[in-house]
Amino acid sequence: MSRHPQPPHRRNENADTPTSSKKKQAQEPAVKLPPAALEAHNVAKDYGDAPALHPLTLRIEHGQRVALLGHNGSGKTTLMRIASGLLDASSGKVTLSGHAPQSLEARAFTSYLADTPTFYDDLSLWEHLEFIARLHGVEEWDQLAADLLDHLGLYERADELPNRFSRGLRQKAAIAIAFIRPFELLLVDEPFVGLDASGKEALLSLFDQAAADGATLVVATHELSFVNKVERIIALRDGAIIHDGPQGDTDVDALVRADATTNE
Repeated sequence: MSRHPQPPHRRNENADTPTSSKKKQAQEPAVKLPPAALEAHNVAKDYGDAPALHPLTLRIEHGQRVALLGHNGSGKTTLMRIASGLLDASSGKVTLSGHAPQSLEARAFTSYLADTPTFYDDLSLWEHLEFIARLHGVEEWDQLAADLLDHLGLYERADELPNRFSRGLRQKAAIAIAFIRPFELLLVDEPFVGLDASGKEALLSLFDQAAADGATLVVATHELSFVNKVERIIALRDGAIIHDGPQGDTDVDALVRADATTNE
């Protein structure tokens, strides 16, 4: 019996060769992440020749609790105002759950508590709460408003004009207004300033409840009672990010003390 060379093994035409696998991998598009609660891409802000915020990029996922640290002039408030849609960036882009800050979708998604609250001159505190609640379609807002005011120790001041309140009471009024409406992202700038011990405790419990409900919290503060509860700390200095990591990844006390000292 003659010996003949064996025919070459017929490969499966559909099988990938090592080369074709590489080609396929190269052709596959990069995985696109879903929109984060807050994304900033090379966001910068200049006031004339003075940069208030150097180009920075960050991504804050849904449900994260973040503390934003930094001394006066570090860029915290500038970043907050850009994210809230109150200030335009000089360059770069911010999105809130994929939407521009000024869009209706972003405004429905976000509640912003500024470092210096402002109020309508001719509206009582209760009327402020009614206006914001109805604007956002809150049902049974009156019971929620009463509960919030009682929680913050303002129930007896409901019919007064908040513009005439002391600094601490104005801050409590602003907190009530921020929490009367639904939100999935809460941006807060130095909320503990001017609050007494009971006010701080009331605010911390509202933060805890919002986090338990799945909201994303980004709070600029040096209040350790809040900072020690967060999952992530972002620190700014002179308009640039100098730290971004888990809460246990740095000496929080030292970082807070350094920035608090610079603020004095």
